[in-house]
Amino acid sequence: MTLALRHSPAVVPTRWYGVSVPDEPLMSPEAFSDAMQQIGRERYHNLHPFHGLLHGGKLNFGQVQAWALNRYYYQASIPRKDLTLMARLKSPDMRNNWRSRVLDHDGHEVEDGGISRYLQLIDALDLDRDYVISTEGLLPATRFAVDAYVHFVAERSELEMIASSLTELFAPAIHRERIAGLSEHYDWADERALAYFKKRLNEAPKDAEYGCDYVIRNARTREHQEAVLNALRFKTDVLWAQLDALYAAYVEPGLIPPGAFVPDDG
Repeated sequence: MTLALRHSPAVVPTRWYGVSVPDEPLMSPEAFSDAMQQIGRERYHNLHPFHGLLHGGKLNFGQVQAWALNRYYYQASIPRKDLTLMARLKSPDMRNNWRSRVLDHDGHEVEDGGISRYLQLIDALDLDRDYVISTEGLLPATRFAVDAYVHFVAERSELEMIASSLTELFAPAIHRERIAGLSEHYDWADERALAYFKKRLNEAPKDAEYGCDYVIRNARTREHQEAVLNALRFKTDVLWAQLDALYAAYVEPGLIPPGAFVPDDG
């Protein structure tokens, strides 16, 4: 299979994510919402060949381990991203609303949060928790892509940083596909291993609804709307770049960077 790689967000020219405003009027709320959905239909990482292999049971145990290990860094960085975003919000009401996202991942107690549930997947895949949490075996491109996301919300406008979270609009479908595919094809994929993804079926739609409503109400010019769409494109590239790196390292051509995780089976 030939894989067309996208550029990593860490090295994409800034102008790709600047706001280029055509001489067109403000989109209606319905058209604006559909434009966001169209980005998901065209660019969301459920379309990546690596996910086809993963959900179709075509990856060996070591390849799935590599996916889970690298995805951990993304999951563990979501509350870092959200706390960075909250620190820049001027409205107490917005900070209060956004706080639930941090608690979803970090938990009211650490043991009841999403990161803790994700580590149950790490256990099911016979990976050492301390090694995964250390990120010593991380692919460089995973680190660059995820860190680019955290930097994005630290530097961009309130509208853009909130818009960058809106891949949650598309997340429930990929979680359902993942739960079904992993359960069908892999013996280790039991209730405990998949607990993180099952919980997100309820959490993501709530978060997406709030974020989508906010950007529709507050993108009051065509320039604002284009900024929202560019922020969402940026986030899809962050997700896509992570799978590009996994595919290149662990599927084809199989070039694992120095220091990155090497599965026992190859």
